[in-house]
Formats: sequence, C-alpha cells, structure tokens
Amino acid sequence: MKSEFNALHLTLAHRLLDYVRAGHLPAGHHLTEQSLAQALGASRSPVRAALAYLAEKGIVGAQPPRRGVFLLKGADELGVVEHELGASQDDEVYLQLARDKLSGSWGETLSENDAMRRYGLTRERLRRILARAANEGWMEQRASKGWSFLPMIDGPQACAESYALRQMLEPAAMLLPDFAIDSAVLQRVRLQQQALADGGWRHAGHAEMYQANATFHEALASLSGNRFIAQTVTRQNQLRRLLEYQETIDRDRIRRQCLEHLAILDLLERGERAQAAELLARHLGNASHEKVQQLQRAAR
Repeated sequence: MKSEFNALHLTLAHRLLDYVRAGHLPAGHHLTEQSLAQALGASRSPVRAALAYLAEKGIVGAQPPRRGVFLLKGADELGVVEHELGASQDDEVYLQLARDKLSGSWGETLSENDAMRRYGLTRERLRRILARAANEGWMEQRASKGWSFLPMIDGPQACAESYALRQMLEPAAMLLPDFAIDSAVLQRVRLQQQALADGGWRHAGHAEMYQANATFHEALASLSGNRFIAQTVTRQNQLRRLLEYQETIDRDRIRRQCLEHLAILDLLERGERAQAAELLARHLGNASHEKVQQLQRAAR
C-alpha cells in the first residue's frame, strides 16, 4: 500500500530534484537526510517523507550491500522524470505569486489574510511558500505584521541596467591576472549545460532553467580570484530571479544560450581567455536585448 504524502512532502521532493540537477549528481550518489535537510532548509522528518515519495517513483532507493538511500537516476535523467511527476501544488502557487508581483497585482507589502483568500490556501501552506520566497531573496517577514517584497529587477529599464553592469564585469573578470581555470568546476558546469542542450531545454521548468543559467555565470565569476566580483554576480542573479518565473519560457532562446555557454567553456578549456571574454560579452548583450524586448512587449 502506498504511503500518504502531503503538499510539503511533494514540494520538498521537487526541490530535491532541483538540488540533484544543480549539483549534477550521478546515479549511485549517496543521499543523507542530514545533508538534504540543510540544503533544503527543512527538518529531517519531511525530508524523509520526500525521499519515500521519490522511492515510490523509482528515483531513489537502496543499493545493497550498502546502507542508506542512493540516487537510482542521475541528474541527466531527471528532466523527463520530473515532467511526468508534474509540478507540486506549492510550486504552482509559488510561481503565481511571483507572476502576480511582476504584473503589479501586489504592492510593496503582502498580508497573509489577503494572500490566503487570493490563492485559497491555509495559513500553514501560505507561510511555507512565503518562507521559500524569503529564502530565495525576494521577500522578507516584517518586524510588525505581514511580508514585504524586496527590491528586484522587475521591469525593462532595471533589466537593461543589470545586464549593462554584467556585460562590463563578467568578461573583464576573465582577463584578471588571478583568473584560474579549474577543470573540475568547468566540467561540472559543462555537464549541466550539455544535458540541457541535448534535449533538457524541451521540458525543464522555470526554476531549473534559472538555476542552470545562474550556476554557469556564478561558476565563471568564482574563477576570477576576486570575491567581490563573485558576490556581485550572485546578487544580480538573485535580483533577476522573478523575471525567470514568467508564464512563458522561450525554449529556443534557452537552447541557444546553452550552446553559447558550451562554446565559452570550449574556449576557456583551450586557454583562450580573451576570445572567451569576447564571446561572453556578446552573449550577455544578446540576452539583454532579447529579455528587455520581451519585457517591453509584456508591458504593452
């Protein structure tokens, strides 16, 4: 007889799959409740239930004679699997909250009672979703009552300014004297980008697309040898998160961007840093043009 799973268990199961893909974990990787609880910001009991749910789906399981829970399907196999599982109900509300904020349906603050009525949620479920938004850096709980939306990149002008900063900073970081090629980092990023380029772009969700793109740019910034550059790129990714949670994913654009990412990695692995920096600058310029145009069309 199958176990009963609630919305929290299903949400954590989907977030666990995001964690696996972000780390490009292979089949056979050992999963521990403690490490997952820390990574997902949850207690061990619901993490255990999420693992049980994924075990019923054949994604995790035992591998005798070893003890514990292991991935039965690696990161490259999870795109189709998660598509078949469907989005959790909490994920759907989370994305709707993000879209409502972008469309102007929410002001600078949100009351729990108003949000409960709008989305038809219990207070417990709503607080779980709001806590996720706070953890991802675009909401915070107010000292008095209610919640506040933090400043984000939420329109064409802010988007253009962010890309202009990144276009100046990220390519220049590659040319710094302390920039150091780390084959392990490049290989980890390459595997993630290659999986998307090879077909993952067809079915991956908003969160996965955002995370893969953010991981690529943050990984390259981390090689600069300058912690402030790395922090700035990470913060810009946090600020643009809501823009990646729009209703429609331009999947052709995602595929093109993945191929450009792979071309940049090819150049770096050959030691051609100047060419890689030039391609990265063009890549960011093209991404800025497409994203700003998309936002301008949506605002009409």
